[in-house]
Amino acid sequence: MSKHKNSKALYILTPFIVLLLSVGILTAAMIKPMDKLKVLLNVAFMDNLKTSGSDDSGLVIKPSEIISDYNGETSEKGEVQYPKYGEQFAVISCKAFDVDVPVYWGSGQELLEHGACQSPDSVLPGGGGNTVISAHVDTYFAQLDKIKKGDVITLKTNYGEFTYKVTEEIEFLSTNNKYVMPSSDEHLTIYTCKKDAITASDQRFGYIAKLDESRFYNSKEAEK
Repeated sequence: MSKHKNSKALYILTPFIVLLLSVGILTAAMIKPMDKLKVLLNVAFMDNLKTSGSDDSGLVIKPSEIISDYNGETSEKGEVQYPKYGEQFAVISCKAFDVDVPVYWGSGQELLEHGACQSPDSVLPGGGGNTVISAHVDTYFAQLDKIKKGDVITLKTNYGEFTYKVTEEIEFLSTNNKYVMPSSDEHLTIYTCKKDAITASDQRFGYIAKLDESRFYNSKEAEK
């Protein structure tokens, strides 16, 4: 009799157990798409959704107007202009991208929702060394895998324009600092995560691009 009662109880409870499992699985599956949707909205409606000033963490995020059509005097040597943490200081472009990508000085989730980020441990464009820039694979660097060897990547700042030629494709783990370490060789390291449908990936891929040309602006003309 006890076995019969247990079987009957299990028969009654099974639909509820299945329902609870289904709700749990659906909720977990929706976390990443909802987060992705939020970031994609930031890309699509960038001017409306971006915020200047402080966020909840105290980080000051400052979009900036970057010179795009400088026609004055330039020189191969010059001085870099250090931005404040959280400030946009450059725009990165490549024929593989549909849009120009804003570049912020700093790192972290908040800044990555607004554009690409340059690690403060790396050298600013034109500073002589390794310039390291990264962004999310499902937003600003969604087309990074379209880049090919020989492609030109351009970084425009308010103190100069710098062009790099892609020489190498790289892959590494997030725990491997080989490609993001300081270097005396002046180049650009650009990377993102490998796509993973469920969880954040520890795999990274990207490119190394050697500096091809430096065009420092005349500071007085650039301020006009």
